[in-house]
Amino acid sequence: MELQIADSLLIQNYINGDERALETLIRRHNQRLSSFIYSKVNDREITEDIFQDTFIKVIRTLKKGRYNEEGKFLPWVMRIAHNLIIDHFRKNRRLPYFEGSNTFDIFSVIHDEKLNIEKQLIKEQIDEDLVLLIEELPKDQRDVLVMRMYKDMSFKEISENTGVSINTALGRMRYALINLRKIIEDNNIVLTN
Repeated sequence: MELQIADSLLIQNYINGDERALETLIRRHNQRLSSFIYSKVNDREITEDIFQDTFIKVIRTLKKGRYNEEGKFLPWVMRIAHNLIIDHFRKNRRLPYFEGSNTFDIFSVIHDEKLNIEKQLIKEQIDEDLVLLIEELPKDQRDVLVMRMYKDMSFKEISENTGVSINTALGRMRYALINLRKIIEDNNIVLTN
């Protein structure tokens, strides 16, 4: 608890003009954040770039007075970094996209080869949560999403299986992801490890 209080105090001090407070925050979370970024991008230079971009965003948000994480500074910073990692892969086209769609594949972030035991447990929890979230989707969207994600079927196969056109299958997939994202946002669910 002390750490959280200290973080929020440092943030307050920084907002009030104490530049050194930010340096302390960066030093304190440097290791965790760098390791997190590196585990996703496996490149020192890219890690450094994303780390810096993360804190540029942090500074901008703090300066605008838009920060209200109630002491949850690290998870907030990790979320910013996580989004920047996704942007990095998007720009470099190294993340799987759905055929005929530019929707980001949420599952590709979740599946991480080098999972330790703790991460494995978190991953299983996320997978369970996702299954429950998917259950909330309309049946036609749910069917397409399950065939695509869990059965690894192509949109052509999905189309043949469901008796709808490839475009309809793509549309359903797109709406499934939009709805899934909406359910996640509405329930404040954090799907990261």
